[in-house]
Amino acid sequence: MNILYITAGAAGMYCGSCLRDNALATELIRQGHDVTLLPLYTPTLTDEPNVSSAKTFFGGISVYLEQRSPIFRFTPRWLDKIWDSQLALKAASKRSIAVDPDSLSELTISILKGERGNQGKEIGKLVDWLKTQPPPDVVDMQNSMLIGLAKPIKEATRSPVCCTLQGEDLFLDGMREPYHSQALELIHEHAKYVDAFIAVSDYYAGHMAGYLGVPREKIHVVPLGINLKDYEDVSPPLRPRDNGDFTIGYFARVAPEKGLRELAEAYRLLRKRDDFPPARLEVAGYLAPEHKGYLREIEREMHEWGFAGEFQYHGALEREAKLRFFQNIDVLSVPTTYAEAKGLSVIEAMASGVPVVQPAKGSFPEIVERTGGGLLCEPNDAANLAEAIYSLWKNPELANDLAKRGVAGVREHYSVSQMASRALDVYAGLASNQ
Repeated sequence: MNILYITAGAAGMYCGSCLRDNALATELIRQGHDVTLLPLYTPTLTDEPNVSSAKTFFGGISVYLEQRSPIFRFTPRWLDKIWDSQLALKAASKRSIAVDPDSLSELTISILKGERGNQGKEIGKLVDWLKTQPPPDVVDMQNSMLIGLAKPIKEATRSPVCCTLQGEDLFLDGMREPYHSQALELIHEHAKYVDAFIAVSDYYAGHMAGYLGVPREKIHVVPLGINLKDYEDVSPPLRPRDNGDFTIGYFARVAPEKGLRELAEAYRLLRKRDDFPPARLEVAGYLAPEHKGYLREIEREMHEWGFAGEFQYHGALEREAKLRFFQNIDVLSVPTTYAEAKGLSVIEAMASGVPVVQPAKGSFPEIVERTGGGLLCEPNDAANLAEAIYSLWKNPELANDLAKRGVAGVREHYSVSQMASRALDVYAGLASNQ
């Protein structure tokens, strides 16, 4: 098949959606399909070989300038090439940018308006390029915040259009009124130009059907999948390790909604127990500028509790360092305070032979139940989280059994080849109806 997949770069951040999109495109290409992974805003950042196009549409600098000043909405394209160049975009991507909904609400609404928004000129550039390319069999878009592109893309290519749903409700819910309501209205307005939606979990398919007002039968589930090549040598049981410290890991964006503070509180409760051994809390993941104070506050609390020497933040890790991180922890927990749509790091941890403890909401119940690789705890309950982690230390046979089940379960349910197969089923069905 000839597949056009439109993804959105996240500047210098390792974004779970970008990692998922790149893995899917890589596997489809490996299987012999013709895939163009087309970035918007900035080049994508991945921890595996990047297969995205060298072209970047809706360059982040142009989009920003067009939003800020009407002058830039009418500048000639030859001038736009200065700030749309890969050199300029990569330079801009090296700077940390705020990704909170409050600072991006007006721009989000403008993008959702499509041809009526301030970035109409960027749609024209994309459409003109599409007309020079062989028509794809299907077009897929990374998330519903790009849905304003559905109509012009459909008209330019005469191809069916998909829209993948993978966690954008967190951003949308963070928008203040009237932007939140406007965004949902615009998504609903453009949904008629989308032939099918793809959700990354069973939970998210059901949730987004009601959230966006989309018929549930129009949403197909394509679970996450990871490239298992780097996990081939994992042969649990791997616990307990020999260094003596019981190590609890957290791998996710460092942000309030991801639950690091809740995990730190659970750690405090564990260390208060007389029978709990020497331990460590190891943390890794992207830290946005607006959340540096959040991390400092957690570090301050750990210091006040007497655990400063037991806490370490490793930063955002590249692939090899990420794999080593998983190899050096006894349990992983990312106790999100919201209903998570994906759970990529949970799957990666289980593939590494690490049992997980996750709140019983969002996609986590289906991941844990499907793989058997972890325990579920009460959401937003640090004491219950601490008890679940304690049970894994107290019962190493249980931890080892969960580790073995997780390794096998990920291979059975969450491989990249399975993700590609499920996506192809959706794409082929749409193409055959044309």
